[in-house]
Amino acid sequence: MEPLRDGHGRLIGDLRVSVTDRCNFRCQYCMPAEGLPWLERSEVLSFEEITRLVEVVGEMGVHDVRLTGGEPLVRRDFPRLVSMLAALPSVHDLSVTTNGFLLERDAEALVAAGMGRFNVSLDSLQRDRFFQLARRDALPQVLRGLERLAEFPEAQPIKINAVAIRGFTEEEVPAFVELARQSPYEVRFIEFMPLDADHGWRSESVLTGGELRELIDALHPLEEIEREPSATARVYRFADGHGRIGFINPVSEPFCADCNRIRLTADGRLRTCLFSLNETDLRGPLRDGASDVELEQIIRDAVWRKELKHHIGEPGFIQPERTMSAIGG
Repeated sequence: MEPLRDGHGRLIGDLRVSVTDRCNFRCQYCMPAEGLPWLERSEVLSFEEITRLVEVVGEMGVHDVRLTGGEPLVRRDFPRLVSMLAALPSVHDLSVTTNGFLLERDAEALVAAGMGRFNVSLDSLQRDRFFQLARRDALPQVLRGLERLAEFPEAQPIKINAVAIRGFTEEEVPAFVELARQSPYEVRFIEFMPLDADHGWRSESVLTGGELRELIDALHPLEEIEREPSATARVYRFADGHGRIGFINPVSEPFCADCNRIRLTADGRLRTCLFSLNETDLRGPLRDGASDVELEQIIRDAVWRKELKHHIGEPGFIQPERTMSAIGG
């Protein structure tokens, strides 16, 4: 089948699938303290519907699938979905982004089901500051989950993602550097993006990857590793060989030019950019009996209109109505 390309010539190979909009945290950069109205169960794609759509895009060459939320591990019987997707010949790389709260319970089942890679969101290694940002006193449980996951060699390297917020993350740097140097984890800092429900994002709140890199290099010299095409992270190794650390810089160093990603929301909307202002309904046609050929054409038409770039920091930028928790990372 003809590969999936957008109107700018970019080859699409990565699908991010939000399996639920629900989350057990209330992170400041993502959700309001009181939470958000949840989707009704009937509005959320079933495992069978997700699997079918992954199969359809897989036939078009989209072979990398990342499962997100909300928090994906709160979705009931989530390992069963993992096993369904892992069994698809078209899925070459299956990964998940999680806050880690339920990893102590689910790590073994997820690895057994075929989950290949794990990204764990963790913004502080200090219990009080973790609570300040996540609004949940959950750091000890997250760390136990990471330790449990690290027992499985097939789950490594485990990546830890920390959102970089000016006035907060600077204090976290030394502890994260030591974690990266002394553990099997690859720590990655992600610039704060305007996807918060409170609309509190300001450009001056962004602690850039370049600034963080300078802070870390002063502690332990870094050597850059060549970036793979379409990779979101700029990864560095410590010059003495002890560990790696990465920087994802969508605000200060946008990587839109070679973006190969599309997103499927929990309620079956296709988004061609994290900051899309428009979505394409796939759930409706799917439930109305559309054939795979018809679904393919809907997807191709939507992807052809994929945005050239996200426009953060430019005059007229409009923050999407959906927050990160409703879009999926």
